[in-house]
Amino acid sequence: MTQPTHIRGEHLPAALSLAATGRVPVLPLRAGKVPFGNCRQCAGNACGGRPNMKTPGPCTCPAPCHGWAAATTDHAVLTSPAWARAWREAAAVAYHPGGAGLTVVDLDNADAITWARENLPATRTVSTTRGEHWIYRGAMPSANAVRPGVDIKSTMAYARWLGPGTGTTTALPDIVRALVVREPAPVRPAPVTVPDPTGGGGGGRCPHRTPAYLARGIAMAEQRITDAAGAVHATVFGAFLAVLATHGRCGCLTTAHTERLFAAARAKGESPRHCADAWTNALHRLGM
Repeated sequence: MTQPTHIRGEHLPAALSLAATGRVPVLPLRAGKVPFGNCRQCAGNACGGRPNMKTPGPCTCPAPCHGWAAATTDHAVLTSPAWARAWREAAAVAYHPGGAGLTVVDLDNADAITWARENLPATRTVSTTRGEHWIYRGAMPSANAVRPGVDIKSTMAYARWLGPGTGTTTALPDIVRALVVREPAPVRPAPVTVPDPTGGGGGGRCPHRTPAYLARGIAMAEQRITDAAGAVHATVFGAFLAVLATHGRCGCLTTAHTERLFAAARAKGESPRHCADAWTNALHRLGM
């Protein structure tokens, strides 16, 4: 493939070959293994971070912008005048693994390599300065420091191209996918212990209503949350507020009751933290 005369960068031929033969999105890296800075219109993310960096996808700027999002397989873009300076100054070629349907397990030291050999299925391996890249077929979220010396580079990340490596690329195993899963710490709301203004005591029983009334109230709040077709945040808050307004001061609410409400909210997509915040806000609204 003929290299355009306006580009003399030594890394462009490798990038073009990788993009053309492997359909792997590539981008130039400057010294220090970092992407080139954003173009003038996007400097300091003045553009608002185009494209939305929370969403995988290519950058539409004429010059290599927004880090991993600049990676492309488009020959016309890679050889355009807007990319010429970057290729002339490039110190390496990088690629977007997730854009190629790949995941790189970046093993940064000997201990990490030993762990991989003992726990991961064999796959294509590329030697790095300090360790190895194990490359699997399949994309997943990227994450750093998933365990000592191990990073995951796939969607919304880039990896340095260090050659084809050795071995056959195998399917991404569940054990690698599980490395980025973080189970949220359970948030357990403390039982409400506001003194009963009627002097009725509490102790797990409602002094002004029957236990059946409390049970119906909790069930109705759960159903209200479950039936929410939209505005889930507001519905959860409203349900919590209603329960606390009726039973929050008499001491009859227990952790079991509040956990039932939290479970209903989580089933609608609320995070444990959102549940805790809604509960706290309801308490504050009622002056409790």
